Amino acid sequence: MPPVTLGIFAKTFVRPSIEEVFEAVARHHLRCVQFNFSSAGLPTLPDEIDAALLRRIRRAAADRRIILAAVSGTFNMIHPDVAQRRAGLRGLEILAGACVQLGAPVITLCTGTRDPADMWRSHPANQSPEAWSDLLVTLTKALTIADKHGVVLGIEPETGNVVSSARHARRLLDEMKSPRLKIIMDPANLFHANDVARMDEVLDEAFDLLGVDLALAHAKELAVATTAPPPAPGEGALDWDRYIGLLRKAGFEGPLILHGVDESRAADAIQFLRDKLEIHPGRRHPAR
Repeated sequence: MPPVTLGIFAKTFVRPSIEEVFEAVARHHLRCVQFNFSSAGLPTLPDEIDAALLRRIRRAAADRRIILAAVSGTFNMIHPDVAQRRAGLRGLEILAGACVQLGAPVITLCTGTRDPADMWRSHPANQSPEAWSDLLVTLTKALTIADKHGVVLGIEPETGNVVSSARHARRLLDEMKSPRLKIIMDPANLFHANDVARMDEVLDEAFDLLGVDLALAHAKELAVATTAPPPAPGEGALDWDRYIGLLRKAGFEGPLILHGVDESRAADAIQFLRDKLEIHPGRRHPAR
């Protein structure tokens, strides 16, 4: 792909068929998605995936010149119930095999939390040595699956997870030492309470530590307060010029995936990002 290709979460568009989902993506002149099997009426980590469905997804995307840049495979990798972690790994094995059929090179993961009900909610035990150890055990097994199927696993620092900062993510990469483990850069998830005033410092540190290991970048706005709906890109606190500048400085040549907005606001968010990226359908858009 050309540098910084704009894409979107496929599940932004809720439709009765997978063909209609991809058609909605194509109508926005986007040629790149992060896919989730919920768009095909299945769980994110299905217990089984019919071969006919995979052929249908592949054909529907190809007919509209849409690339599946990544597939969501999130499960709680440090869930307090070991059985839940094992179930997640079983689902990951099925998903990885499907990704090979779909030509999707990256599976996105959630490093997890000790919270038993919400895999993105913080918990006091997340920073314990035991939580880190459990993450290494689960991730080692996940990387064995990735090696078997030839896919990359993408993790992102998220304040509510065991990998809650860029420093934690760098430590994880250094300890795992696997070419199959890469980073999803989502700047909105880097900021703890009261960090917004340190915008430049937080973003610069994240790219200094992780910029050479990016598989995917997310385009989600940084909210400074709880609002419904959450802010779309351009409506919150994130310094988008700095973020996009850092992506380019890092030599990132991959997908920038919009998410965190519903369909009613997608067109404006896409236009905002196109303006920031200076790409326009029919002129400099990466798909042309």
